[in-house]
Amino acid sequence: MAITENTVVYMDGDVVLEAFFAFDDAFTERRPAVLISHTWCGRDTFVADKARKLAALGYVGFALDMYGKGILGANVEENARLMQPFMEDRAKLQQRMKAALNTVKLLPWVDDSKIAAMGFCFGGLCVLDLARSGADIKGVVSFHGLLFPPENIQGNKIKAKILALHGRDDPMGLPEQVLAFQEEMTQADVDWQFVSYGHTVHAFTNPVANNPDFGTVYQADADRRAWLSMQNFFTEIFA
Repeated sequence: MAITENTVVYMDGDVVLEAFFAFDDAFTERRPAVLISHTWCGRDTFVADKARKLAALGYVGFALDMYGKGILGANVEENARLMQPFMEDRAKLQQRMKAALNTVKLLPWVDDSKIAAMGFCFGGLCVLDLARSGADIKGVVSFHGLLFPPENIQGNKIKAKILALHGRDDPMGLPEQVLAFQEEMTQADVDWQFVSYGHTVHAFTNPVANNPDFGTVYQADADRRAWLSMQNFFTEIFA
């Protein structure tokens, strides 16, 4: 096994974006790809590490860029400022996600009939919106993602299977939002799964999350269980 890493510059309109991707070059055939959508911080080392781990599983891990080449938030205020335009304009968010999807399809190592997406926090919302837009992908995984739907997807057929991995006590995804999301997926006739982890709040996959007052705390058991659930999901949808 030899994990190869690189970056690729791509565009959404006139915005220059830069993704990080990784794959195992011991394989010569095309393989499935997984888009990885970052938290509100931007494309950081956290998602790059996930790309490497996906490469070790036999996929192309593609850590996409929502904000622009080299743009990262340094604190809560900057993160919120970077995320807010996409929260206010979900069509813009969906277009930015589609730019990443179009780019990953062009990579020579990728089987473009087998693409999925996963995301964390804000990134979870991003991959759910990609599915809601009707994108032709196999599935999406939301890790402690924001769940509320956009207003511009009425009538779209969701083609992707959905796996949402969620902390039961997440203050950014309250029980009523969970029920609304599950009802949304049911009414849309989606193949969906929703896993709730007890005694778990937001950002449970991030080892540096340790802010109980903000509702973001790492939970090692939930992190491990969620990653296993993700692996099983990808094995199923890429079969």
